[in-house]
Amino acid sequence: MSWQAITSRDNPHLQRLRKLAQDGGGYRKLGGVWLEGDHLARAAVQRGVTPALALITDVAAEDAALHAIADAAPKVLVVSPALFKTVSGLESPAQIGFELALPAQPRIDARADTVVLDRLQDAGNVGTILRSAGALGFRQVLALKGTAALWSPKVLRAGMGAHFGLKLVEGLSVEDLDALQVPLLATSSHSDAMLHQAELPSPCAWVMGHEGQGVSDTLMQRCALRIGIPQPGGEESLNVASAASICLYESARRRLARS
Repeated sequence: MSWQAITSRDNPHLQRLRKLAQDGGGYRKLGGVWLEGDHLARAAVQRGVTPALALITDVAAEDAALHAIADAAPKVLVVSPALFKTVSGLESPAQIGFELALPAQPRIDARADTVVLDRLQDAGNVGTILRSAGALGFRQVLALKGTAALWSPKVLRAGMGAHFGLKLVEGLSVEDLDALQVPLLATSSHSDAMLHQAELPSPCAWVMGHEGQGVSDTLMQRCALRIGIPQPGGEESLNVASAASICLYESARRRLARS
């Protein structure tokens, strides 16, 4: 393990970290992932992830807890808070961050409880759904082409560490979902049944569609059930992340009731 003080903003490591921090899809080109903040860094370590590199401010390095987090990396770069700010993609930068090697994309698990993301655009929605999936026992998330980059800094922040307990597969076509051997369920205003009345299969794959357009017609045709969420308050629709949390909770509740 080595600790190295960096004073130049042109240091090659810092240049690489800037690209990872400030380009949402940069990880696809560079093969690395930027995690900013002690919460995400700690979540990764607790899940057994070994970072390739840690970046920490000289101020944070004086904190024993943050120093210990940085020690999880084989190489630690120490910078001033001002220099850390040149890397960070945040208005109020954290004091510590990790670079991880981009995890290898796994094969689709045909029988896993799954969430399918159909062209979701908002990184906050995607990260929130990942967090709900992890909390409610849906360990696989499949993202179709056009969905916000799963390992982007914004999605990572919204996921709050959920990434490290999930099997994440992205860049898929609708046809790639043929690998699943569980029924696909979609929320729709043109529903076959309401959520509280529907017979929900287990395991299953919940399909969550584009914020404005919903689930594509091609994908909807592959779904075994179209399910509505009761909205007695009279709103026209729900935010997709809210809808996902409701549906995943109902599946999890029934799974627990059967066990």
